[in-house]
Amino acid sequence: MKKTLLSLSLCFFAASPIASAETTLYLNNTEEPTSLNPSQGFNLISWESLNNLVEGLVRLDAQHIAAPAAAQSWDVSADGKTYTFKLRPEAKWSNGDPVTAEDFVYAWTTMLDPATASPAAFLAYDIVGAKAFNDGSGQASGLGLKALNTHTLEVQLANPSVAFLNILTNPNFAPVNQKIAQANPKWHAEANSYVSNGPFSLKEWNHAQNMVFTKNPHYWDASSVKIDKVEWAMVNDLNTSYQMYRTGELDATPSPIPAALYDRVKDAKDFHNLPQAGSYFFRLNTKMPPFQNQKIRQAFAQAVNQADMVNYVIKQGRLPAYGFVAPGFTGPDGKDFRETSGNLVSTDAARAKDLLKQGMQEESYTELPEVTLVYINNPTDKRIAETLQNMYKENLGVDIKLQSMESKVFYAKQRGLELQFSRSSFVNDYADPYNSLESFVTGSSMNRTGWSNAEYDKLIADAGVEADAQVRWNKLLEAEKILMNEAPIVPLYFYNQIFMQKDNVKGILRHPVGYIDLKHATKD
Repeated sequence: MKKTLLSLSLCFFAASPIASAETTLYLNNTEEPTSLNPSQGFNLISWESLNNLVEGLVRLDAQHIAAPAAAQSWDVSADGKTYTFKLRPEAKWSNGDPVTAEDFVYAWTTMLDPATASPAAFLAYDIVGAKAFNDGSGQASGLGLKALNTHTLEVQLANPSVAFLNILTNPNFAPVNQKIAQANPKWHAEANSYVSNGPFSLKEWNHAQNMVFTKNPHYWDASSVKIDKVEWAMVNDLNTSYQMYRTGELDATPSPIPAALYDRVKDAKDFHNLPQAGSYFFRLNTKMPPFQNQKIRQAFAQAVNQADMVNYVIKQGRLPAYGFVAPGFTGPDGKDFRETSGNLVSTDAARAKDLLKQGMQEESYTELPEVTLVYINNPTDKRIAETLQNMYKENLGVDIKLQSMESKVFYAKQRGLELQFSRSSFVNDYADPYNSLESFVTGSSMNRTGWSNAEYDKLIADAGVEADAQVRWNKLLEAEKILMNEAPIVPLYFYNQIFMQKDNVKGILRHPVGYIDLKHATKD
């Protein structure tokens, strides 16, 4: 994946007692969205806006579960492969047009069209014909999408998918007004041409500066929306945002809190720490020496002290990661995936040295090949890399080199398997462990380690089509154990959402998958 972590901030603007009681909420989107076209805006920065402008068939509720949205109900066939969604007759676009089943067919077909080059297209691969159409070997006519009538959408899946409704909560599955988009292919690029079907409309968009949303009077549930206006700034400096909060210019800080300030504010009543489904980790390139050797990879994993890193270097209330799947995913047995899977890696310097010795003997190394850790050129990555360098010297007796890169160059080289040892991050696209683990199947564009394991691939493939939720869950648990034992990656910490917010702001949903939902937000 793929994506950067989002910062956000809120502030309350008190309306004049003479004027109408308009409620304005100020947010900080930190930077320009990559796109407000649902098929193109594939990162947290874009999702923050899209999740409030547009609405798919389902959206996450307060329990982070897929709930009715543009669809009022749905039926699933006995074999779990056909979903029939009933759209709300009262659902309308911000220009008053009705939201139709054809709008969904058009949007999803466009997302899957190889000419669109949508980074979100892979999320729709459960749909019949989707992968073939997207990779150019199939046609749009082969897609399992059909508008049975104006308000009935039929979706056929290639196999049963327990995660399908969760996948559909991603804003990339929102509809697109077919009439508007066909008349103006750039409808999504400016406020004056933008149409939305969610709680808010796009009133202003001054690129790279700010956006203004206003309550959408045509939204089917407009009576539930209490905020009249949302103003989004684009301020990318966390320290500046914190100072604005302290001086009363903002109602909340962005997330995360600057590491240098964490100890000062962590016990304040206006401080909040919520889960974020994702992790910071390192990739070991199994196609480059010495990481073709499993024991050497395991040695590098066990020489890392995750607890010291989060307590003394990161300092943002984050949890050390001893597995890859983040906490917060509840299985059919009611238990958290992370709790059931347990700690799959540990800090053990003595064991790490022994594994390194064994691995070097297996490879006939008299001297370990030079190891270079590459990181993105920013202060946080630099601190982490330098600390890791010291840990390897102390716990493993290995001197590693460090190299920083500009982000675009870094990601291009990592995707091209040109980096030996590199920092990485992952944030879930939807609320399911499958989304985390599918990244490491053989040949995945998200793998970026060269690692391949047939047993792992089969477990992930079987989990993808397994109709029994508990059997599927068990396969995912087993797959994570293989991933951690083979050690093509070294987990460091799980992300979280830490921010400060005034008491007069209520009802903002901050989902572990990262989408902020302002539909039920209020201000006293």
